Amino acid sequence: MNKLHKIRMPVDITMTILSIILMGGNYLFPADIIHEILGAGLFILWGVHITLNRRWYSAIFKGKYNPYRIMQTVINCGILICTVFLMISGIILSNHLFTFLNIQSGLGFARIAHLLASHWYYLFMSMHIGMHVGMIANKIAQKKDASKESSNQESQLQNSARKIIFNILLAIDCGYGLYAFIIRGVWKYLILQQQFFFFDLERGYILFVIDYISIIILFATISHLVAARLKKNR
Repeated sequence: MNKLHKIRMPVDITMTILSIILMGGNYLFPADIIHEILGAGLFILWGVHITLNRRWYSAIFKGKYNPYRIMQTVINCGILICTVFLMISGIILSNHLFTFLNIQSGLGFARIAHLLASHWYYLFMSMHIGMHVGMIANKIAQKKDASKESSNQESQLQNSARKIIFNILLAIDCGYGLYAFIIRGVWKYLILQQQFFFFDLERGYILFVIDYISIIILFATISHLVAARLKKNR
């Protein structure tokens, strides 16, 4: 199990980084084949991710469902559905890797499906991170507690101050994430109010990465708080 945990972390981090890069479409690359290669790489990593978490998927129709498990299932299944649509639409739209399939029809459907699925995927992925960030934080806290028992260097006052500073910074980042969510028009893509992807070149590539990371933090925080509440009620 420890070996699996060691594999999961780098796989999840790589998938998150690839997702942020791919959200920029072909605008981030000198050639669109790079977008296709990274997209194919992400789908391969999804295969690895599902394999590593096959026990969860095999138990999806077993046991009782409480609000927390319902939330977890909706998010995970939402990601899976979006991934399938991204894969199918990506293959249809391919100009390089999958041209040997000689698919001539469905380009209009594929373009809209790719735009819609990619943004819902990003949203579900952010919420998925939020549901698991608590476990990561607990592991880090346990390691810190173990080191404190031996060294006793940090006081409770210092810990409280750090928590306050962290919460303030998190609130600021979430506020900016909401601003980025609106200014980037992500909400428009989610409801197909805008059917063509627009990359704001005036804001540049660095701001693009900052904006989309902030959006992840925003929805991960919301998901984490809701999940923590549901766990507490349970």
